[in-house]
Amino acid sequence: MADLQHITIQLDANRIPLEVPRDKESFYRDAATMLNARYKVYQRSMPKASVEQLWMYVALETAVNLHADARQKAIQPITDKINKINQLIQQTLNPQENVTT
Repeated sequence: MADLQHITIQLDANRIPLEVPRDKESFYRDAATMLNARYKVYQRSMPKASVEQLWMYVALETAVNLHADARQKAIQPITDKINKINQLIQQTLNPQENVTT
């Protein structure tokens, strides 16, 4: 069982007590900081929106970013292989450009 630590994070005006793995504490604190910053951006740009609406925008933006990051990580190995193949093709087609002087 993971070594748990009690922490309290604050999201807007809400204090949230949590039991988190000790080695993940900084992730929770950083996430709270990031979420609060995004909330403030939406709050400034949509002053008439309710708290619930603002948090829905923050949640949606966070989910989209998470999904985009996951997709990018999934295709990165393919992109790396394509780049290597392209380099090999270029070296084969243009061997004189590979000579160092």
